[in-house]
Amino acid sequence: MNKENKTLIILSPGFPANEADSTCLPFPQLFVKTLKQLNPSLNIIVLAFQYPFSASEYIWHGVTVISFNGRNKGNISRLLLWKTVWKKLKQSMKEYNVVGLLSFWLGECALFGKYAAKKYHVKNFTWILGQDAKKNNRYFSLIKPKDEELIALSDFLAEEFYLSYKIKPVNIIPPGIDPTSIQVVNEKRNIDIMGAGSLISLKQYDIFIRLVAALVKSRPGIRAIICGKGPEEEKLLNMIKRYNLTKNITLYGEVSHEEVLELMQHSKIFLHPSLYEGFATVISEALYAGTQVVSFCKPMRLAFKNQHIVRSENEMIQKTNEILSDNKLTYESVITYSIEESCRKILSLYGN
Repeated sequence: MNKENKTLIILSPGFPANEADSTCLPFPQLFVKTLKQLNPSLNIIVLAFQYPFSASEYIWHGVTVISFNGRNKGNISRLLLWKTVWKKLKQSMKEYNVVGLLSFWLGECALFGKYAAKKYHVKNFTWILGQDAKKNNRYFSLIKPKDEELIALSDFLAEEFYLSYKIKPVNIIPPGIDPTSIQVVNEKRNIDIMGAGSLISLKQYDIFIRLVAALVKSRPGIRAIICGKGPEEEKLLNMIKRYNLTKNITLYGEVSHEEVLELMQHSKIFLHPSLYEGFATVISEALYAGTQVVSFCKPMRLAFKNQHIVRSENEMIQKTNEILSDNKLTYESVITYSIEESCRKILSLYGN
């Protein structure tokens, strides 16, 4: 029994399998790590439903992580998973001085958070992080969240959630970055355009490739890279070959978060053609690394310096060309939000 220190239980679909697993949910893991660093006496327990793909308990940067190896299985396997998670949640509530529950995404984790908080009379919040704000979220009717229980990652997600469910999240807490992990390189940058993210249809990297194909006519030496892996990889490789861009575009595959940040510091433009984004942390990281950011999505009502919002593929091509044509371009570091700021705002919700 440990009732001395306050305990915060975080429920998440996944979490890093070890301290070297930097590509798994970069923002949630940075948030948890920083939260522990700022509050060493706070006991943090993460319940990871689906990933890692092993059922175990381990310590990650001073945080207790309990993984259940759900593997996104359905039917009976999902019911057995829920039974196991509830048992562990019930046990933790009895053993520790739990001050609250925090769920990442409005999904099955939030469902557990809702009913555990109701049963044990503790504070509970759900952080809406992306597509969970869209219509037809099957967990919404099961959870029936109240506006004061919801945290939106951005102004855009708060508005999206209201349009979907006529409920406006009371709290808006954007993702912060760790400024100490990024340096600004002011000398000549050797990467013209960079992209980073999962290679899925939602991210629209086909637009990235068509953009380079349009610019290579006047810029034959243009160099572009994409970091990430996913089911669209073969399709994108075929596009690169079809447009004769093998000398211009390199797919780096999955690289560590640290490597992504390093590449940003040597890039002129960070291109983010995603169709839908709550608030991609890579945008904030790229801005701090000094790159110009061109994207379709505008997460906050306020546009940040060096962030260029476009409305169409043609406009994206024009803006990118305009930036690359600027001989006086400098690589100025722009801070959006710090991770410490995000952590302190979350803690304030629990009275800390």
